Amino acid sequence: MIDLTGKAAVVTGSSRGIGAAVARRLAEAGADLVINHSRKESRDEAEAVAESISAQTERSRVIISQADVSQAEEAQNLIRSCLHEFESIDILVNNAGITRDRLLIRMKEEDWHETLRVNLGGTFNCSKAAVRTMMKQRSGRIINLSSIIGLIGNAGQANYAASKSGIVGFTKSLAREVAGRNITVNAVAPGFIATEMTAEMPEKIKEEMLSRVPLKRAGEAEEVADAILFLASEGAAYITGEVLKVTGGLGM
Repeated sequence: MIDLTGKAAVVTGSSRGIGAAVARRLAEAGADLVINHSRKESRDEAEAVAESISAQTERSRVIISQADVSQAEEAQNLIRSCLHEFESIDILVNNAGITRDRLLIRMKEEDWHETLRVNLGGTFNCSKAAVRTMMKQRSGRIINLSSIIGLIGNAGQANYAASKSGIVGFTKSLAREVAGRNITVNAVAPGFIATEMTAEMPEKIKEEMLSRVPLKRAGEAEEVADAILFLASEGAAYITGEVLKVTGGLGM
């Protein structure tokens, strides 16, 4: 059984979906948590996640921090909130992300820039803010959320694919930079996962995606969270710079 007692974790974009599932898994393992949401409107969702964690375990302390991770100063404040409350940051899960799907010929310039700013820029901002403390501690785990779309591409998602592919390159580069300080950096690439985001997709697109999954079903957020929990654990101490696909066989 994985034990993260005494570890402090930040999970970006953890008011719902995969981020919320990751927060719950880390809490079940004993980690103290910073639940992050980006907008005032999502405060209620973040509080619901924190309350559910507090109800299921007394081992973990939980705080909530609003921050738009695409803004460097807010990302720094997010990491500072963890250091202030728990005096360390041991695990960073860069989960926050958005989609602005359009065919390239119809894609607005802002759709392109905003997707990269949140998905890739947020990963950069939070990692940069956390890694200095991790280097001083001579330990840490950074897990970045990529996507199978970043590995195989998808029509209508050039911006999203570019951001998630960029996360793969960022992960491998940072892993090389910090390995000597006992910090591992890995990525998880989910496939078609049943979340609020995918629920909004047109039925025709969902059916087409599922037809390409060898296991013939959508994944669950908790199944992605299990992979992230492993990478955050001591059992993954000799794994760095890798991309773990959680796709039901999609893209193999």
